[in-house]
Amino acid sequence: MACKTTPGEWKYAIEMLKRSALPKMEEEVFPLLKFSYENLPITMKSCLLYCCMYPEDYCIPRKRLTEYWFCEGLLNEFDRISEAQMQGDYIISSLLSACLLERGGEIGGEDCVKMHDVIRDMALWITCELEASENIFFVKTGVQLLEEPDVKAWEDAKRMSVMKNKIEVLRGTPNCPNLKTLFLRENKLEVISDGFFHFIPHLTVLNLSENRTIRALPKGISQLISLECLDLSYTGIAELPIELKSLKKLKMLELSYMYYLRKIPPHLITSFSKLQIFRMNHCQITEDYPEEDNVLNGNNEHLIEELKSLQHLNIIRIWIKGMSALERFLSFHLFRSYTQALQLSNFRESNVFNVLCLENMEHLEELCFQYCESIEEMKMEKLSTSINYAPCFHTLNRVSILKCNKLTDVSWLILAPNLRFLSIYGCAKMEEILSEEKLGEVTDVVGIPNPKPFMKLETLDLGNLPELKRIYWDTLPFPCLKTICLWWGCPELEKLPLNSHTTEGNQVTILGREDWWATIEWENEATAGDAFLPSFRTVFK
Repeated sequence: MACKTTPGEWKYAIEMLKRSALPKMEEEVFPLLKFSYENLPITMKSCLLYCCMYPEDYCIPRKRLTEYWFCEGLLNEFDRISEAQMQGDYIISSLLSACLLERGGEIGGEDCVKMHDVIRDMALWITCELEASENIFFVKTGVQLLEEPDVKAWEDAKRMSVMKNKIEVLRGTPNCPNLKTLFLRENKLEVISDGFFHFIPHLTVLNLSENRTIRALPKGISQLISLECLDLSYTGIAELPIELKSLKKLKMLELSYMYYLRKIPPHLITSFSKLQIFRMNHCQITEDYPEEDNVLNGNNEHLIEELKSLQHLNIIRIWIKGMSALERFLSFHLFRSYTQALQLSNFRESNVFNVLCLENMEHLEELCFQYCESIEEMKMEKLSTSINYAPCFHTLNRVSILKCNKLTDVSWLILAPNLRFLSIYGCAKMEEILSEEKLGEVTDVVGIPNPKPFMKLETLDLGNLPELKRIYWDTLPFPCLKTICLWWGCPELEKLPLNSHTTEGNQVTILGREDWWATIEWENEATAGDAFLPSFRTVFK
């Protein structure tokens, strides 16, 4: 194709390829690839075929993929998801080594994998033709479907995926006695008929995520008595129906990014006695929750009490509203041990927050403060003076701070040596990210002599910080830095902690306004200014 220079020539070649390649693929290429497949252990074969349910070139989050495998019973060496993750990581690494999966970069801080189009076609070929009696897959992803496929085409399927289509309504009452997996992610769903789930008795994984226009689940969902994984993230659902109490086998409940969720009935969460994964972070925090029969009412302390009854929880991501709710949450050892993400909102009891109250959270990866209007200072004060220790948030890699209007700095971040992503928006009084004066106190308080901040930082995302004058008082080494984003509203920030040596070996992108970039001062204009000029990208004129 090197000599083909016009779009018309390339379109013609693509059309010829579509017409001629498939038979040749089945006769020559697929059998060669199938040799690699046949040499895999049985569990790896099933895990590989599972990946073909995702659309072409789709970035599949590794952890989520492992969780689905776990709920499907494909990872049978362990009973707990925290341990099954090890088996899942081993399988994914083995498939990467065999070139049957590819690395897919990161999305939202999560490592992803991809399936090459040819490998995916081979997997579909295996599931639809070679092993159709054992692995009947129905996969129609990203093909602009406007309505559900004819049920006769998938009534015998074991796994079904219609991701990335435009289906608005699920009608009828399909009879699918073998269906275990149903991926409906990224459609335009508005309504699911009450009888749709009545005769799918063995459904184990249901993914409804990113259907933002759906407002309610049908009462018939109570018939899914075998369900172990329910993913409702990024949906418009306003209330969890009490009929979910029938899902006694549920192991994973994903409620993150449900901005319209207003009500969870009492005693619903406690009915999921086998639940291991509970995620409910990045939800819209409002004051208009229905007051009656709702565990979200008040400071969500009722939700925390219900979660306490679940003895099998392994992974928790949750929002906490108010200091009293946080204190109750932290008083329970299981929560401190297994919480991966905390979203702390509407703290109004005090103008000081001691970040070291979170130091015993062994697996905390993500921390978000939002709408904490009264907090002026985040201090680092040891909770016990009788123990000689150096507190540190070793597992913390993502921090977001939004609309904390009285906060002047976040110097406590010196205690997060593995921080990779930092986002600060809408903090009207923020003057500096790290304060020289406060960091001078760190050695006395926590016993860390001259710590270097941001050694693992990859992304710095700042916006609407009208008083921000500096990030750090001196230049810093940023061996891992990839992106600095200054979207708007940082008029006082005239200096970056960079020089021509701080990011050596890295390709850094700086996003910002042209007028702001013109005001930046460099220690050595001739070297640093010129060095970072190719890195700058305009986001607003």
